[in-house]
Amino acid sequence: MAGHSHWAGIKHKKALIDNRRGKLWSKLSKAIIVAAKSGGADPAQNLRLRYAIIDAKAGNMPKDTIDRAIKKGTGDLEGANFEEVLYEGYAPGGVAVLCDILTDNRNRTAGEVRKIFELAGGKLGATGCVAWMFDRKGVLEIPVDQTDEESLMDLALEAGAEDVRRAGENFEILCDPEAYTTVCDAVDAAGLKTEVRHITRIPKETIDLDAETARAVLKLVDTLDDHDDVQNVSANFNIPDEALAAIEAE
Repeated sequence: MAGHSHWAGIKHKKALIDNRRGKLWSKLSKAIIVAAKSGGADPAQNLRLRYAIIDAKAGNMPKDTIDRAIKKGTGDLEGANFEEVLYEGYAPGGVAVLCDILTDNRNRTAGEVRKIFELAGGKLGATGCVAWMFDRKGVLEIPVDQTDEESLMDLALEAGAEDVRRAGENFEILCDPEAYTTVCDAVDAAGLKTEVRHITRIPKETIDLDAETARAVLKLVDTLDDHDDVQNVSANFNIPDEALAAIEAE
């Protein structure tokens, strides 16, 4: 099983918990604020804001909360000034890790992220050290009990997606970020519910991990993902079925 796909499912379950304690909405609000600040309040003219709103709705964020975040981004309401940073590094086993950061205190966040890497046996790297190993893609995951692969393939390709593949108990749709909105609209119009939908970085190649190394890598990426300033974590690991079974049996 592909590590990033299995991990996405884990993150979805974590997101439901984060939602209840407000962490997920806080991260989604930051994304909306930065998007509105950089490109304006109209999602029809600001593609990045349109993506952020899609993600916020998928996270069940109320409309008034979305609207407040937009107004903070445009300056109509007072809000923090967030800076975008991409941190790159290595997890145990030589796994490449990318962290998309939105922070109002770059020095504080850099120190905290560096410590997370070090405590997990990883290392924060220099700019550009691993980013080239990934492609940005829109990803949607739909439970297999909602549709069949042929029907979903027809729908997705007509909407501009690049591929549909089986990922555990879900079908995974991959698309270029430019087609993300159109693909999401087509899935919604078909009445299909997604387990995961986001724009992320997909590794060009993956590293197979044994169970022991996989535990360490998962601990690192989960700790990073749980950090308030980390918007998204991408890593190029794959957990073979045998190792995955050993981890899930614990």
